[in-house]
Amino acid sequence: MFCMLAMGLTLTFQEIAGVFTRAPQLLLLGMVLQYTVLPSIGWAISRYWGLTSSLAIGVALVSCMPGGTASNIVAYIAKGDMPLSIMMTTASTIMAVFTTPILTNILVGTLVPVDPKAMFLSVVELVLAPVIVGAALNQCFPRLVQRVRIYTPFLATLLVVMIVGSMISTNVGVVSQSGFTIITAVLTLHSCGFALGYFISRAFGLSDKICRTNSIEVGMQSSALAAVLAKVHFPQDPMIVAPCVLSACTHATLGSLLAGYWNVTAKD
Repeated sequence: MFCMLAMGLTLTFQEIAGVFTRAPQLLLLGMVLQYTVLPSIGWAISRYWGLTSSLAIGVALVSCMPGGTASNIVAYIAKGDMPLSIMMTTASTIMAVFTTPILTNILVGTLVPVDPKAMFLSVVELVLAPVIVGAALNQCFPRLVQRVRIYTPFLATLLVVMIVGSMISTNVGVVSQSGFTIITAVLTLHSCGFALGYFISRAFGLSDKICRTNSIEVGMQSSALAAVLAKVHFPQDPMIVAPCVLSACTHATLGSLLAGYWNVTAKD
């Protein structure tokens, strides 16, 4: 919640509204990329990477998730399009009420139900509300916010490390048993997601700022949600959680490295 408040401090209500009025096709393209690129890669890896059934299910489950809030932090560090990033995360999370069960059923063969009310409330509480509060503070107290905003990149990086560390520390036993093969599978999954998100956007002739944003949103999924769903719906098989935890570590590391590079080299 705090990290989304910090992201809101970088926005105005005009910028948020501009996502829908200026170029709604960008949001639509982002949603299409979000729910086609990684699910397709996840399907291929889960079938042909030589994983056990438990690990294959975990990989498939991760690839069906909406964008995570960590992607907004990374997009901010990478000088991406913040209004678009936040709206893509919000829209993909709302769509997850429908897309996650459908895609999981296709990829895994087992329907994983999502509570629509709980999902909607989580979007409001964790994404929309803090962003709106942050944007309101930026609108009403721009000078004060300008002083605070210089510290947000460092805090954003620290939050990513804390989120990943928390997931690993609570699942260290399961992760240690998963083996090297799943590490390469998850690394390939997210590397392809970042690359295809960027270069497909480039093929559409979009600006480098939008390409960076799409790359991050496609490459970074809500691994925490995948871990929760795995624990709730596959309680008899704790190994399914392992790819979800490794996914959080992998996409946060890759995303942070990319963001650091783009933060230094981006010109727009």
